Amino acid sequence: MAENKDDFEENEEQEIKALVGRFEEMIQKGEHLFFDTHELEEIVEFYIDVNNHPQAVVVIEFALEQYPTATFFMLRSAQLLSAANQTHKALEILSQAERLESPSDELYMTKGGVYSQMGLTDQAIENYKKALEFTEVPDEVYLNMAFEFGNNGKTDDAIYYLKKAVQCNPENEAALYELAFCYEITGKSEEAVKYYSGFLDKNPYSKTAWFNLGVSYNRLALYEKAILAYDYALAIDETFASAYFNKANALANLERYDEAIETYKETFLYEHQDALAYYYIAECYEKKEQYDTALVFYNKAIKADPLLADAWLGIGISLDSLARTSEGIHYVKKAIDLQPESGVFWYVFGDMQCKLDFYEEAGIAYTKVTELEPENKDIWLDFANLLDSQGDKTRALEILAEGVKHHPDNAELLYRISACLFSVGQKQEALTFLHNALGLDYDKHSDLFEYLPQLKENTIVLDLIESYKK
Repeated sequence: MAENKDDFEENEEQEIKALVGRFEEMIQKGEHLFFDTHELEEIVEFYIDVNNHPQAVVVIEFALEQYPTATFFMLRSAQLLSAANQTHKALEILSQAERLESPSDELYMTKGGVYSQMGLTDQAIENYKKALEFTEVPDEVYLNMAFEFGNNGKTDDAIYYLKKAVQCNPENEAALYELAFCYEITGKSEEAVKYYSGFLDKNPYSKTAWFNLGVSYNRLALYEKAILAYDYALAIDETFASAYFNKANALANLERYDEAIETYKETFLYEHQDALAYYYIAECYEKKEQYDTALVFYNKAIKADPLLADAWLGIGISLDSLARTSEGIHYVKKAIDLQPESGVFWYVFGDMQCKLDFYEEAGIAYTKVTELEPENKDIWLDFANLLDSQGDKTRALEILAEGVKHHPDNAELLYRISACLFSVGQKQEALTFLHNALGLDYDKHSDLFEYLPQLKENTIVLDLIESYKK
């Protein structure tokens, strides 16, 4: 009766272990036994597989004493030297191997990898191209070339070679995923949709392509189409946890929170319970204003990953929404401790300090936001409002003026400055800012009256506004 596959693999494993044991016994006893090249190759591969590189080097040195022209051992030696950052020694050995044997794809791939490690892109690509002449798996060579170009910021070249890799082998998942990454960093989501759609016309059962098509639709905010693509991926592989996760994200973006929650939970059936999934479930409950349940899942998230700053923030916001602001603020502070360069965290912290009437602390937090995220127009308005409410109109004007430097075309800031100037009696300057604001966005002129309602009785202001009416 023929041995089944498991029996064969078990026997093979036992034979290799026996071979390794014989070699180790020889070394311990200081003996000198005979091993043919095939046996030594298997011993070297065994040690590399178990990540015992020092012992692999011992075997290689022994092998090269017996078989000094055996290039297999030279290649493995070069690869191990490269892994130890001894790149120049690796190249010396590879040059020696190149003189001894007929050219091979492994030789040139190894040389290409060493040059890549040294940051010598041109030499790396040159050797990868040589490898193409001898390889039976060109997709792997193209993939290496793509990585080399990608690592050097030449993303368009990377995309070109990734497409060639996929053309050679449509089942090369690494190339399909890397393509998606390249399309993402270049902002070419529409091109990605076109590519993956065309690929799926020929390869309709590629779960990886359906998944990446979904990702591309998601970036274009085409969430319904993204969900459909993820569903196709799941029809091919119902255990595809990442597809469940991304589908849940798309459902949440469509505010279909109940479906999103159930889909996030599906991921737990096929992979370990992930902190991010708990976090997003909590966020869905928060959006549904079910803050007590949100707190349960935010706490699960930080139990799974205590360093997940967003979950600490979520607890703080949920407690604030339950009118437990003084309790929640400590969780927001924890989030800031974990991620002190987040303008969003400082903004929330400042808002909560305002609610607790700790205006000085709020001002410190808002100042931090202006330093970290000056591009956020709302902080300039909120900070100015805080200062104005405390009677510090001079400082409020300074903050608004600073905001205008970062947002010169923002009408809301200009209307706010105009109102503030009117309130301190600087009417001419106020009218200048009002002119500019009306020229930028006439429809927002009602902001002026929200800040200073008495201006509704000012005929000069009303006449100026009327002159800009379309």
